[in-house]
Amino acid sequence: MKEAMLWEKVDGEVRCNVCGRRCIIPEGKTGFCGVRKNIKGRLYSLVYGKACSTAVDPIEKKPFFHFAPGSRSFSVATVGCNFRCDFCQNWMISQFTGEVKGTELSPKDLVTMALNNHCEGMAYTYTEPTIFLEYAYDTMLEAETKLYNVFVSNGYMTKETVKLVAPHLDAINIDYKGSEIFYRKLCSVPGVEPIKETMIEMKRRGVWVEVTNLIIPGYNDDPYHIEEMAKFIYQKLGPETPLHFSRFHPDYKMLDVKITPLETIEKAIRIAKDVGLYYVYSGNVPGHINENTYCYNCGELLIERDGLRLTGFNLGEDLLCPNCGSEIHIQGKRWIPENLFKGS
Repeated sequence: MKEAMLWEKVDGEVRCNVCGRRCIIPEGKTGFCGVRKNIKGRLYSLVYGKACSTAVDPIEKKPFFHFAPGSRSFSVATVGCNFRCDFCQNWMISQFTGEVKGTELSPKDLVTMALNNHCEGMAYTYTEPTIFLEYAYDTMLEAETKLYNVFVSNGYMTKETVKLVAPHLDAINIDYKGSEIFYRKLCSVPGVEPIKETMIEMKRRGVWVEVTNLIIPGYNDDPYHIEEMAKFIYQKLGPETPLHFSRFHPDYKMLDVKITPLETIEKAIRIAKDVGLYYVYSGNVPGHINENTYCYNCGELLIERDGLRLTGFNLGEDLLCPNCGSEIHIQGKRWIPENLFKGS
C-alpha cells in the first residue's frame, strides 16, 4: 500500500484526480476502480507493488505496429479497472472482488525481470494502467534509461495524469470503443470526452499514439460511427495515426453475441482509409492481408506480419518507401532480424 498521487480533500472526504470519474471517496471506502482507498482522510493505492500478471509479449500484441517493431515488451498489470465492460477479455483480473491480491514485485524487480528476459521495453497493460498509476509511474522512472515505456489504455484519464506520465511515456495504444451511448450501456462510463482529450494531449506532448477499436456486432459496427471516429483521428491526431479494428469474440457477459463477421472488419478498414488514414489494420484475424503495412501512397508492401510475428521488413534506415519515396511513420528503435529484410 502506498499513498496515492493526484488527490485532494473535499469536505472531509477525498477526491481522486487520476481518471475521468474523479471519484469522491468517503472514509474507509474505495473509488469505482476498487483499488484506491480513503484511509483516515488520505488516499492510498491498494495495488502498489502487487502484480497480478506479468509476461513477455511481442510489441505487436499490444497492438503497436508502428512503434519499436520486432521488439519484446515485459507486460505488467494489477487487479482493478475504472470501466465495467460487459465484453472484457481480462475480466477475471479487471473486475475482481474481495481482497486485493498479487505477487510482491517492486518497480526495480520488474525492470530487472524485463532485462533478464531480454526485453526492450515495459508495457503497462491487461487491466487499466491509470488505476495503478503510482506503481506504473515508479516503474517508468526506473526503466526509462534502459527500456521504453508504453501504455495500453482505455484513455479515461485526467489532464493531470496525462501531464504526469507523458514525459516518461514513449507510446500509448488507446482503446476507443465507440459512441457515447455505447460507453454508457456497455462500459458504465458516462462520456467519451476525457478519452478524446487524452488522445489529443498525448499526441501534443510527443507520445506516439495508436488507436484500437473492438467491433462488436450490433453495438458499434454502424458505418456512420466508424466514419465519425476515423474523421476524429484524421483531424485531431493526424492521418499517420495507426487504427486497429479488432474482431470481437464472445466473452464475460456477452457470450450470446456472435464473432464479428470478417466483412464488417474489412468494411470498417475501407471507411477509415477513405477518410484519409494511412495505416488501418485488422486485429484478431491471423493471416489477413490487413495485418501488413502498405505504403499509403503507392501500395507497396512494406512490413509483413503473420499474427503477432514479423515475417518481412521492406524498409531501410531512412524509413522511406523503396518504391515511391514516401515517408513511412515508424517510431522508436527497430529490432528486425536480418533475415526478414527483403532480398535476404
